[in-house]
Amino acid sequence: MIKVDLSGKVAIVTGSSRGIGRAIALALAKDGANIVVNALSNITKAREVAKEIECMGREALVVVADVSKKEHVESMVEQTLKRFGKIDILVNNAGVVGPTVPIHELSEEDWERIISIDLKGTFLCCRAVIPHMIRQRSGKIVNISSIAGKEGNANMTAYCAAKAGIIGLTKALAEEVAKYGIRVNCVCPALIETELVERMDKKQVEYLKGKIPLGRLGKPEEVAELVKFLVSDASDFITGQAINIDGGRGKY
Repeated sequence: MIKVDLSGKVAIVTGSSRGIGRAIALALAKDGANIVVNALSNITKAREVAKEIECMGREALVVVADVSKKEHVESMVEQTLKRFGKIDILVNNAGVVGPTVPIHELSEEDWERIISIDLKGTFLCCRAVIPHMIRQRSGKIVNISSIAGKEGNANMTAYCAAKAGIIGLTKALAEEVAKYGIRVNCVCPALIETELVERMDKKQVEYLKGKIPLGRLGKPEEVAELVKFLVSDASDFITGQAINIDGGRGKY
């Protein structure tokens, strides 16, 4: 387990009431960060995560926000600054998978919902925090993409398109803000053991698991350890990267 010092840092972790987001929020808090726990519908679970963080001796702020809506994101940033006075870290984790169906069966509404939450949400959150990070001449942003954004998965066109877009956004933004001391990276997990997997078609899960040479799904805590490294001082010479955490699946 990586040990870093995040004492006094303030981190917004979107979609952090469960799964990968929850693991990231707890990992960052364990090493000293104060956390903004974001959720849209799982408010009770978000409060439970906040309580766990506070039991570590850190501060936690629960913010209900839909990352696909500009006004919600701006309000989340305003609440963070009012409570903590700064934003050091942004982890864009909120996202949905959507239905696993052939493209000719994918509705326009599902396409728009997935792109709006996964890709537009990442854009809106980055756009909202960047001015504050520029003023303080520092900041770490980690976007959660997917190995599917590099390689594609059958019957998941909207999700793969959104995750590929996040990789492109990450690389472009990293170049744009490097001169301000801001680092932007993304991580690309294979399938991870979360509640989302439980709602996926079992055949699709087995198909995706079969593409992983290590023969198992990843764990949220494993993704959290990589994110923790990327927001620490140890990663200061890393920016604009899309790093796989995929059990050996990735070829790119």
